[in-house]
Amino acid sequence: MILTVLLLALIVVAALALVLAPLRQATPPDPDAPERNRLLAERDRLYGELAALHEDDAKRPDLERRAALTLRGLDALPPAVQGNPQRTGQLALLGVGAMALLTVAGALTFVPRWQLASLNAGEAENVQAVLKLPDLRRTAERTGENADYVAWGKAAFDSGQYDQAVTAYGNALKKNPRQPEALRRLGILLLTRGDQTGQQVSDSDAERATLLIRTAAQLAPREAESQLLLGFALARYGEDKAALTALESYRTLDPKGRDADELITAIRARQNDSDPALRVYAASCASCHGAAGGGGIGPSLRASSLTREALKLVTVNGRGAMPAYPDLTEAELNGLLDLMQKWQKERQ
Repeated sequence: MILTVLLLALIVVAALALVLAPLRQATPPDPDAPERNRLLAERDRLYGELAALHEDDAKRPDLERRAALTLRGLDALPPAVQGNPQRTGQLALLGVGAMALLTVAGALTFVPRWQLASLNAGEAENVQAVLKLPDLRRTAERTGENADYVAWGKAAFDSGQYDQAVTAYGNALKKNPRQPEALRRLGILLLTRGDQTGQQVSDSDAERATLLIRTAAQLAPREAESQLLLGFALARYGEDKAALTALESYRTLDPKGRDADELITAIRARQNDSDPALRVYAASCASCHGAAGGGGIGPSLRASSLTREALKLVTVNGRGAMPAYPDLTEAELNGLLDLMQKWQKERQ
């Protein structure tokens, strides 16, 4: 913030110095001004006398000769130094106004973008969402329109301003109770409010929150966020099997999404405590190759035709997008290879 203020101050000082420079400079004196003024007065006097003479007046040749000499004298003088202090002042004031407008525009556009340039894409997006919140909130409260409440809720949720998101989405649902985004996001915020405040959520509030998330998943089952939040809600209450189904649906709908990886691994580890090989597989392989080796982001291990030795090399050294696992113990590696060969035989 201090750097921003200093930068703006430097811009203002430099701009003022350049723009107001004409006001500090007086018009330089004209050394030929007395002679110029004398000749101009002489020219005007001679023109006046010539205009008053008759065409055949005997004085005319002498007056014309003297007028010609006067004009020649004026032509011989260097050009007069031009200056218009009033005009210069007006231009300077216009320049000050333009500079002020540019400074304000820079403060509102260039400086924020310059600051955002040091952030990654996600952080920059969150900052921009926070900056938009006051306007979005005022708009929603002024119009009372559903779309405006949703826009406010989305910006608040995406930027981590969860109290505002609860208010915005709650008002949106009063307008239209069948909005999947508002339902699932309000539900997860209510369900996890205890994590934010340190206060335990009551069973009745937790049930209502989970119902909101379930309803959203029913209304929009093909939206990845519906399945993701449903999986989190189900896992919170120990419904691991249903949670894993929802989270795997999320991974199918959004193959690049990584938000469920840790929870999927934790659920599979809980499910496979009795089988060391399945536990290793759940922790290291299932997020890509599927819960039972049927494939996902990575290929199906059940459909694989690799030999045991080839499977071992790929597992230990990695290949392509697959990471290497050189730190597996001999027992863990052999158990994992036994499991993969078992799945290959089951396919046959």
